Amino acid sequence: MSEYTRRHFLRVVGIGTTALMMPRLMKASDDRGRPDILIIIGDDIGYSDFGCYGGEIPTPNIDRIAANGIRFTQFHTESMCAPTRVALLTGQYHIRGYKNGRNVTIAEALSRTGYRNCAVGKWHNAGEPILNRKAPLERGFDNFFGTPQGCGSFFAPLTLSREGEPAEDEWKKNGDFYYTDAISDTAVRYIKETPNEVPLFLYTAYTAAHWPLHALTEDIEKQRSRYAMGWDELRRQRFRRMKELGVIKPDTPLSTRHPNVPAWEDERHKEWQQRRMEVYAAQIARMDKGIGRIIDALEQTGRLRNTLMMVLVDNGGCHVEYKQSREGSFLNKQTRDGRPIKKGNLPDVMPGPEDTWQSYGYGWANASNTPFRMFKQYEHEGGICVPLIVQWPGVIRKSGRITGQVCHVMDILPTVLEAAGVEYPKTNDGRQIDPADGKSMVPILRGQKRQGHDVLFWKYSHGCAVRQGKWKLVRIDKQPWELYDIESDPVELVDLARTHPERTAQLAALWEKWHASSTGKKSGDKKKKK
Repeated sequence: MSEYTRRHFLRVVGIGTTALMMPRLMKASDDRGRPDILIIIGDDIGYSDFGCYGGEIPTPNIDRIAANGIRFTQFHTESMCAPTRVALLTGQYHIRGYKNGRNVTIAEALSRTGYRNCAVGKWHNAGEPILNRKAPLERGFDNFFGTPQGCGSFFAPLTLSREGEPAEDEWKKNGDFYYTDAISDTAVRYIKETPNEVPLFLYTAYTAAHWPLHALTEDIEKQRSRYAMGWDELRRQRFRRMKELGVIKPDTPLSTRHPNVPAWEDERHKEWQQRRMEVYAAQIARMDKGIGRIIDALEQTGRLRNTLMMVLVDNGGCHVEYKQSREGSFLNKQTRDGRPIKKGNLPDVMPGPEDTWQSYGYGWANASNTPFRMFKQYEHEGGICVPLIVQWPGVIRKSGRITGQVCHVMDILPTVLEAAGVEYPKTNDGRQIDPADGKSMVPILRGQKRQGHDVLFWKYSHGCAVRQGKWKLVRIDKQPWELYDIESDPVELVDLARTHPERTAQLAALWEKWHASSTGKKSGDKKKKK
């Protein structure tokens, strides 16, 4: 773990050694040979939220995976949910088009070699109809329980589907229904019902902690008063723990508070603000509890010793303040018992129950993304640099370590295929398949230095970016480009665009060329009105 010891890590995150002994004794493969693949993805969770990345939110099961595996500190996604999922599942930049017919999903590639492919939770791929209940089944998955659209109530999720058919009755007839638990329950069921001789790919996509702020009362109570110190002190405390854990370098500075966030001492609605973060933390803690049950199911079925497990997040913490005017196909008209929904971030309404619909906003998102600037929807590090934790018994031999090698979410498909011994296909169902943009991370998992990406690109929502070596060029909408030496300035505080105009122009031209070749148009082109 760099200069940080495994024992030090366990002490900081509070894991006992007894919980770790069994996984340490496991071998890399069983008699079947091909590993099971488990990908777990959280939603709109910040870089510093998990315990093993410096957070105070109780995530003992995620921390246990980190203690037995490897944490990535320079792992990048796209800046929003849908494009990240496209890149993850296809190994290609999302901008190339999920529905263009020239890509293959992880499930489609694995199904050629006998894997059972199961998807649980949120689907939501960019460029695809958001209400298609059969979407996962059309892209190589054998089973699907979840929601095709991007968000919804945790107590009564609209478009809930099972095997491509409506499944809203599951929450209409069950007063105890909570979506996070239903995702965990189904993942466990898929594990237990899969024959031991059949390799399993399980894609588990939680909606926690995407808005709305919905959590069970018992989980909120466990977080009560934890955030009375406010977001300024929370950022400082996390920042210190991140340095102790080795997640950030000792000389890394803390970004300044975002201008839309007041000093905590000036906040007028402290009790309401505390509750927002309490509910957010409760959502993540509940997800972690479900992950623990999934790990237990793998162990009980004898599959854990031959499972490549990845835990990641789709993008940084989300700053968006939910307005009363916000509408969408995800929004319920009323609660299950007929009460009206109280929409919007209303300080006189405490979030958490089914009849509320709120988000945690700028202040807490700024803390979630410690030490970085900006948020989801932006290509600054706060929007795209996220946790990735990987466990693979017998392959990752130095457990609890940290790597700073630069990776991208599109690297997951090549990693899975190499681990499974599956060649990337040139055709699928008679369709020509373009090469993957990602690169396998297996060498990193084996403790080696891999040949990384020569250059990486981003484009979505409010941001554009390109990274080549230590240089990162990024901008917000049509604002001027900003240039950073990301190795010496990982928090993006010192804009070097004016002092290095040639480098700025060179990277901007590189980005324009990529964008044009990927979309067939220049960045300034406007859509024609029909």
